Amino acid sequence: MANHKSAEKRDRQSKVRRLRNRMSKSTMKTAIRQVEEAIVSGSEEQAKAALQAAIPVIYKTATKGTVHKNTAARKVSRLTKRVNKMQPLA
Repeated sequence: MANHKSAEKRDRQSKVRRLRNRMSKSTMKTAIRQVEEAIVSGSEEQAKAALQAAIPVIYKTATKGTVHKNTAARKVSRLTKRVNKMQPLA
């Protein structure tokens, strides 16, 4: 438990930040899950649309500091690669 006024404030701020980070990370994971479900279903157009919706969400999570920017870039890269593999070779 916090014994000082400043420590109590720090505790309150930590709780608020933790909830905000958790919400942001959850939103990112949902966007990623939607892309993966579209890939599994085999719908190329749906996968592309889900990817286009997920990319800004992932980068926004990194911008806010919830995840590292390299982690966000890696996730986007891997999702993009999986969506691109769906396309038949012409």
